[in-house]
Amino acid sequence: MTNTNCAAADEMSEGFLMEVCVDSVESAINAERGGAGRIELCSSLLEGGITPSIGLLQVVKENVQIPVYVMIRPRGGDFLYTDREVEVMRRDVELMKIHRADGLVLGALTEDGRVDAELCMELLAVCRPLPVTFHRAFDMVHDPSVALETLVSLGFERILTSGCDSSALEGLPLIKRLVEQAKGRIIIMPGGGITERNLQRILEGSGAQEFHCSARSGKDSAMKFRNSSVNMGASLSAPEYSLKVADVAKVRTLNAIAKNTL
Repeated sequence: MTNTNCAAADEMSEGFLMEVCVDSVESAINAERGGAGRIELCSSLLEGGITPSIGLLQVVKENVQIPVYVMIRPRGGDFLYTDREVEVMRRDVELMKIHRADGLVLGALTEDGRVDAELCMELLAVCRPLPVTFHRAFDMVHDPSVALETLVSLGFERILTSGCDSSALEGLPLIKRLVEQAKGRIIIMPGGGITERNLQRILEGSGAQEFHCSARSGKDSAMKFRNSSVNMGASLSAPEYSLKVADVAKVRTLNAIAKNTL
């Protein structure tokens, strides 16, 4: 058994698994230090996470032992993809596999809000033999109960969901129903606004065994010279001289709450 598998097995023997979404090497290291069982690696968490660079994956893999699941999402916005975007996703999957991703995270919908089963089947074939999580595109589906059955039949390992609401706490009633419907055929992983203040309620109220969070704190830029009249992104972008990084103490606290709850 590899270190990675041992770490995952240890986590599951404790009855739960915490996945931390990260978009930097520092966050990945902090997540592992704090006791996370798995990392979801993306770029631009401000956009809800998009496909990270190969360089980021390589350096993260050199610095952490826990499994790294890589986001495959070519852009922010909706989950209705053109043929060219699908080709980008296929290439990204192939590259992430070459560069030692432990799993992949993706999702696609049809224009009427159903899981795009045909496209997902095509992408899953490229992902094999890696395990795949269906991401929060699930929260945009027309009928979550039907979508869950589709994802089970396609062979996804888990669903990341806020219960089709603004946060996992708001969506808790649906998450509980999904856990009951899944009956262990697919893992239901609550995510979206999970903090030390609400984690216990979410775990107790849902019956979920895994959860997903960013556990981030603000961190001031090390820049001494600052040009306050220039912003690199659009009006909704992050502050230019403030970084968000996974916080070891926050990850530890969430880990301890989960241990005590489950």
